Amino acid sequence: MDDDQPAAGLLRRLRREADLSQRELAQATGLTQARIARVETGRSDLGVGALVRIAAVAGARVALLHADGSELPPMTGDAATDRAGRRFPAHLDLRHGDEDWWADEVRYTRRRPEFTFDRDRSVRDRGRATRGTASDHPVPYAGDSLAERAVERRRAAFRAAAAERERRLAEGWRPRPLPELLCTCPPACDVLLAAGERWAHVEECPCRCDVG
Repeated sequence: MDDDQPAAGLLRRLRREADLSQRELAQATGLTQARIARVETGRSDLGVGALVRIAAVAGARVALLHADGSELPPMTGDAATDRAGRRFPAHLDLRHGDEDWWADEVRYTRRRPEFTFDRDRSVRDRGRATRGTASDHPVPYAGDSLAERAVERRRAAFRAAAAERERRLAEGWRPRPLPELLCTCPPACDVLLAAGERWAHVEECPCRCDVG
């Protein structure tokens, strides 16, 4: 294969694998026979889309490889997008908007985004040194919104508090007993309470126990 014209050798290899003439390959891929001829003689290059179609006809597929020979997959098409439905720049690292959201003079005048990122490369590099570099942008899933994440954090906090209480009880800790509440409200206060008058007491009530 001519290193200066790799497309020419690749196209000839694929056409040989498919056992097709230039005209037959053109008909199978929607290209023109003239374009195929120009590529094979090194007078033109071959676009990625055309190469993918030709490879499929030959029973092959186009792939990129790392230096160690492992395949480099494309980024997912289901990754998170901004509010306008646009994909985020591929080189940036995304995180949820409730994770260390950037702060500046407009932070509190804008609605917190579902996903955010660091524009400053030095900040990005420090984050990668700590968290590593993700292979792709995150894909949103059910229960992944900021509101649902906030609910889950509260639930996790309640579960942790309950587990801590159980642990302390198992170690012999006993909660301090609550003081005895002596209520001397007359029945008339209960009537007001039943009528929806919260913390209501009749004038002659000597107790007024829930009025701070």
